[in-house]
Amino acid sequence: MNNSKIYWEDLGVTVEISAFEPGDHVAEYHVMLHVDPQHDLFDGQLERIYKAEERLFSLPQLCEAKTVFKRYFLSDATNQEPLMKNVTDCSVSVIQQPPLDGSKIATWLYLQKGTDVENINDTIVVSHNGYRHLWNMGMVSNEGDSAAQTTSLLQHYENTLQSFGATLADHCIRTWFFVRDVDTQYAGMVKARKEFFTEKGLTEQTHYISSTGIGGLPADTKALVQLGAYALTGFEPQQQRYLYAPTHLNPTYEYGVTFERGTIMEYGDRSHVFISGTASINNKGEVVYVGDVVQQTKRMWENVSTLLEEAGTTFDDVAQIIVYLRDISDYEIIQELFRQKFPTIPTVFTLAPVCRPTWLIEMECIAIKEQNNEEFRDF
Repeated sequence: MNNSKIYWEDLGVTVEISAFEPGDHVAEYHVMLHVDPQHDLFDGQLERIYKAEERLFSLPQLCEAKTVFKRYFLSDATNQEPLMKNVTDCSVSVIQQPPLDGSKIATWLYLQKGTDVENINDTIVVSHNGYRHLWNMGMVSNEGDSAAQTTSLLQHYENTLQSFGATLADHCIRTWFFVRDVDTQYAGMVKARKEFFTEKGLTEQTHYISSTGIGGLPADTKALVQLGAYALTGFEPQQQRYLYAPTHLNPTYEYGVTFERGTIMEYGDRSHVFISGTASINNKGEVVYVGDVVQQTKRMWENVSTLLEEAGTTFDDVAQIIVYLRDISDYEIIQELFRQKFPTIPTVFTLAPVCRPTWLIEMECIAIKEQNNEEFRDF
């Protein structure tokens, strides 16, 4: 992984880039954009972010890249989302998870070079070498409670996948559930997801799906849950493995939730590792270091490191990190801890309560590692 950082002084924007560029093969880039507040209102910060997005393609390594998806982290989604552009050439998620650097907006972008990217009925489809990568971000429903909305979203997503000859059980690799008022609404989402998964044949005896379930406010005030998902077709079942780290973590079904700790997708030329939202937990399902955000951070790192190791990777292969904090006042000390340990990995810190009130911090990440595996087709 080749990481770099640029500061565009005229825009007041910091650009963090991780680049996976394996010779003549498909290149992948994760980019985090951070804007200096500069006492701007949202429209001023948004305009500078948009200009930075455009300028990315003037960089030699990105001049031929295509954007697959963007996630905008906003400080007030209900009032800010209507001011944003309607984008159709990539998948977009807009969620209220305020950036903790004092700005009103931050952006995570995922780009590729060497693939075909198109919008087919609001699904971003990335095609290459017999694979089809399906990206559906920012899905919401606004009727009923969190359980009803979750069921509606999952059924809509299943219908979408079926239109591509896919199913949630066989082809979905990664999901994100952003829940309004997670302390009270999370339980409804968990119940509905479990029931829907059971109906589709996903049980503790089969498998679940890597996921993050975290606090986040959709722009629509009636929407209690926002769903984002990534699926893949054209792969062999043995290309996908699930990560457990049993020395450090327990199966999630033991405390009533239904997701995998991590997933590795293996290709001929690389592997992708998707680490679910991970916090300070032990292999009995207990929160570790209650009330101590520093020790929770260190245990969280240990858990993630163990999952990465199981996948044959390390933090050196990590392309991006999202950090979710419950308490805004913890930001400075946590940001410094991350700066010391991971100074070059593109990272965004947001205000987003974790699904248990005693968890003070959670993180997720994606790793990419070069491989030479003749058993599978290249990415």
